[in-house]
Amino acid sequence: MSSSSAPPSSASPSSRRITLREVARALGVSVATVSNAYNRPDQLSAALRERVLDTARTLGYGGPDPLARSLRRGRTGVIGVVYDAPLEYAFADPAAALFLGSLAQSLQATSLNLLLLASPGDPQTDPLAPVQGASVDGLIVYSAAQDSELLRAVLARSLPTVLVDQPVPIDQSVLADHDGPPAQDHRAQTSGVQIDDAGGARLAAQHLMDLGHTHIGVLCLELGPRQGGGPVTPERERQVVYHPTAERLRGYREALATGPSETRLFLTEAERNTPSDGETCTLNLLQSEPEITALLCMSDVLAQGALRAAQTLGLSVPHRLSVIGYDDLPGSADLKLTTVWQPTSEKGQRVGEAMLELLGGQTPPDVRLPTRLVVRGSTAARATTD
Repeated sequence: MSSSSAPPSSASPSSRRITLREVARALGVSVATVSNAYNRPDQLSAALRERVLDTARTLGYGGPDPLARSLRRGRTGVIGVVYDAPLEYAFADPAAALFLGSLAQSLQATSLNLLLLASPGDPQTDPLAPVQGASVDGLIVYSAAQDSELLRAVLARSLPTVLVDQPVPIDQSVLADHDGPPAQDHRAQTSGVQIDDAGGARLAAQHLMDLGHTHIGVLCLELGPRQGGGPVTPERERQVVYHPTAERLRGYREALATGPSETRLFLTEAERNTPSDGETCTLNLLQSEPEITALLCMSDVLAQGALRAAQTLGLSVPHRLSVIGYDDLPGSADLKLTTVWQPTSEKGQRVGEAMLELLGGQTPPDVRLPTRLVVRGSTAARATTD
């Protein structure tokens, strides 16, 4: 090997980032002219702008660094959506997809983008890292346990924040044991958008009692951090930390308090909000409690699984088993599913509007949207004989 060989360069020319100043030098124009071609095209003639862009492409200049530009402006143009579940779960949940689509539509006119900050799903990964490290202008919490470390981490960021389907903490005690710098008054830059979860659940339970059902099963969404699901003991029910689950349980029990004394609820918890979990929960529940004649499902997705289980067991719906869902998803009408309607699309829109107001320095009032019972063909009077 020749001793005169030159050592390899630490960086090849093609790997080096071309600068705006080099493009200007190649064209013989000012740096401001090149910058205007990207940021203020109305300041240049069409011919000059095209010449700038052609030269930039030839040199390999990809345009202004978006991170540097966002730092100069003091904004990233990104809103983080905190979802306390793995990423694939967010896309598999029809209600979440409908909400996110409506939210994105409400923000797109202002050129804001959404960044989904889902739970890593890996026990070896810090679940707070996505929230703590995200470069965003604001945070939307779509799913988080009450008084959780995740919620504390969100509020500790002191960014414009919208909480969905959970109340806004009244005082800063929620931040008391969170590691990190003290948060500023979060209430002035935090807003809440939720639905009347308890009211909708109350209507659903009352409907079944009016039809004469006294042994009613409940397919619950998660009550707390994932523990495998299964029958809900009184102790487990007291541990509920997810607001929608707590509110729907409250509504069911409030209706029960006004009904016949022999009316009973039999609770089981789904590990995840999927049709297969709804089917498994229903099969197990009806095996252990065969006197059940009706099911209250905390989502239409779980209700889909309940309908599958009824078919597997040869139980006619609604004559042998009545089923009620929650959400009124697209497609529930085709299943003739009695369900509690919630304004999922409007909720996404209102969350987007609240975020825009917070970014504009305003504090919008908290919003509580109505729910209503939609009666279809999956419920009927309790049969007196099989």
